[in-house]
Amino acid sequence: MNPLSRTSLALILPLSLCVSAQLSAANARDLQQNHAQIAAAPAWMSDKAEHIYGLPDVKSNKKGTLTLTTDALTFSGNSGTTSIPRGSVTAVSAGNQRVELWGIGGRILRMTIPDGGGLAAAAVMHHRVDMLTVEFTDPKGGDHGAVFFLPANEAERALQSFALRPVPARRSSETPCQNPQVEAGSVLVSAPNWDHAEVPAAYRALVYEHVIDRLRHTKNVGHIYRDGEVDGHDGCPQHTIRISIATFKEGSSVKRAFLGPAGMFVGTTQMKFDVTFTDNSEKLDSSEQITATMRGESESTNVADQIAKHLAKHYATALRNSGKSDLAKNNGPTS
Repeated sequence: MNPLSRTSLALILPLSLCVSAQLSAANARDLQQNHAQIAAAPAWMSDKAEHIYGLPDVKSNKKGTLTLTTDALTFSGNSGTTSIPRGSVTAVSAGNQRVELWGIGGRILRMTIPDGGGLAAAAVMHHRVDMLTVEFTDPKGGDHGAVFFLPANEAERALQSFALRPVPARRSSETPCQNPQVEAGSVLVSAPNWDHAEVPAAYRALVYEHVIDRLRHTKNVGHIYRDGEVDGHDGCPQHTIRISIATFKEGSSVKRAFLGPAGMFVGTTQMKFDVTFTDNSEKLDSSEQITATMRGESESTNVADQIAKHLAKHYATALRNSGKSDLAKNNGPTS
């Protein structure tokens, strides 16, 4: 090999290695960008979603866009954006209900139609909306449920997108608390037992979320532990609330509208629960049966809130009675 060839080879080899390294780096960047684009691309999206209840930091009945990617479920509205990590989602369910067009105005319009025309109009003056229920856990392991209204058939399409990735197994409820301290005024709300009746997922999520919110506004109630959340606060919960469905009957707004005045007495949504309030010291041990009946628009939300309102009231009474019992024991006669 002549000197010129050796010199050319010495120059070409480093240059080829440099070009190869640059190409490899460029390919790696392209691959990362492709992965990022795939992760960011929505698997499903609805720009006509309405948050009914359950998302932290989002008010109820807010409209916006609900987007599912491989990383998260995100709700975006005028007031901001909230995301649930995809790995935190534990269950997704779809359902639907019939609602009357134009709300109260539609009912008044039907009443003005003569010769029984209002009853016939009731059969067509309703439209279907889908309900998407998303159950998920927060960073502390606490159970949550959020419910959304979607256009007809949108919830089923959302379910198909969620099914592309398996959801993790749910945590066992009422995990024993390892903290030796008891946090005064705190209460654990166990996940309701739904075994005794077939209850749609939206009702189940709404009942639990409304109970949590109502208890937050109850006097003498401290931190409220969700099911699955035990450790990580100032101690173990002092009290425990257990809820079990007794009976459930879902109403029908279409049936009520079609029957006119008689519809006020049929087709209503009814829920009955057996509830117990206990604590570790057995000073508080109370059982109640709570019933709610609801008719009208948004009855799934309204009946859940009525149940929660009754439960919070009974719980406050049980706390007062427990306090009076302790006071009587302390002030009783001594030998």
